[in-house]
Amino acid sequence: MFQGSMTALITPMTDTGAIDEKAFQAFVEWQLAEGTEGLIPVGTTGESPTLSHAEHERVVDLCIEAAGGRAPVIAGSGSNNTEEAIHLTKHAKQAGASAALVVTPYYNKPTQAGLYGHYAAIAKAVDIPIIIYNIPGRSIIDMSVETMAKLAKDFPNIVGVKDATNDLNRPVLTRLAIGDDFSQLSGEDGTIGAFLGQGGHGCISVTSNIAPGLCAKLHAAWRAKDYAAFAEVRDRLMPVHGSMFCESSPGPVKYGASLLGKSNAFARLPMVEIAQSSKDRVKAAMQGAGLL
Repeated sequence: MFQGSMTALITPMTDTGAIDEKAFQAFVEWQLAEGTEGLIPVGTTGESPTLSHAEHERVVDLCIEAAGGRAPVIAGSGSNNTEEAIHLTKHAKQAGASAALVVTPYYNKPTQAGLYGHYAAIAKAVDIPIIIYNIPGRSIIDMSVETMAKLAKDFPNIVGVKDATNDLNRPVLTRLAIGDDFSQLSGEDGTIGAFLGQGGHGCISVTSNIAPGLCAKLHAAWRAKDYAAFAEVRDRLMPVHGSMFCESSPGPVKYGASLLGKSNAFARLPMVEIAQSSKDRVKAAMQGAGLL
């Protein structure tokens, strides 16, 4: 089962927008040293919408190489084009990824039957564990618990969900419908305490790009039932979570990473440099949490 503190990795870039391969692999190494339990390259936080297919696959390869089997690599491989998603998922398997993270198709707005067909086609085409990424805020559509349960029943390689619905009824409803072995990973940093309390297993986090040690400590405290330590870290991180979404991600988190010397703040258009007021908020939150 996938669980604990997992990072939706940024993709460091140079001032000209090229992927900074050396910085990326050093970033992966730092994440592992800080206790990160899972690595997720080329998700939205990794700017997958503006990477070419060749760049996308290269980042997955670099992550797997840098990880060296020390933590699972869950490669982003989703698309609103089913054939494209199959292609990217096949590459994830061939590269040696532990699983694939497949987002619900954005913009086309498929029905629940269409969602079922999309994931069924991928699961049939590629024998790799698949985690559904349900994020209505970006993809507009919301996969129902019933559709997810049918997919999990019909395809044993559909093994979990990254839940970014912000609906804290979902972990309980999903567990009742599918069972305890279906990995439930939050995609909402700010609600992780409640998500775990409702039966979730971990978090695919934006904040852990800049606070991997604290995020790892949070999950370790939860598993140890050290609720006082858990509450202390949870509260300490809350202002950081808010600052990471003061503008569209990954603008704030890449700026935060630049303050740590881990990455350039550059993001490809249509993402632009965050406003000075946002920079001030990110920096203040990081200082308050003891990250700077």
